[in-house]
Amino acid sequence: MILAPHLDVVGSGKNMAERLNVGDKAPEFTAELTDGSKVTLSSMLEESGVILYFYPKDNTPGCTTQACDFRDNFGALKSAGWRVIGVSKDSAKSHQNFIDKHDLPFELIVDSETELHQLYNTWTEKKLYGRTFLGCIRSTFVISQDGSLAWVGYNVKSTGHVERIMNEINV
Repeated sequence: MILAPHLDVVGSGKNMAERLNVGDKAPEFTAELTDGSKVTLSSMLEESGVILYFYPKDNTPGCTTQACDFRDNFGALKSAGWRVIGVSKDSAKSHQNFIDKHDLPFELIVDSETELHQLYNTWTEKKLYGRTFLGCIRSTFVISQDGSLAWVGYNVKSTGHVERIMNEINV
């Protein structure tokens, strides 16, 4: 068994007090999907609530586990009126490979410039083995159709948080 190294979240582009919280209005955005089309939060909310999850990198063990957990619960989430959409810094080509390899039934946003990460305060300074760098903290935002945040999780674990979300939103 390989143990993951300890990763410290040092700070962020915003103060910790500025992180988004349950009840806050979700920041509006326009983003590019894997197929090159554009999507806005407001247009998605016209059809359903949105579960927006940020993850560090396609096809890595933790991110694959997390994506497959959303995949395995996708039917129940969709039936309950939720749209799942993942966000990472990876390219459209990498996203398409990830989708194909793991049969992901939901869309992925290409955020190569980390603009959406920064808007949701998930791009932050981290430390690993004494080295400091900027990176994504695994985070999930459940956005109700009225645009408010129904559930917020920063620095979530790759396993277990989908079940927790489903319990919180009664799916």
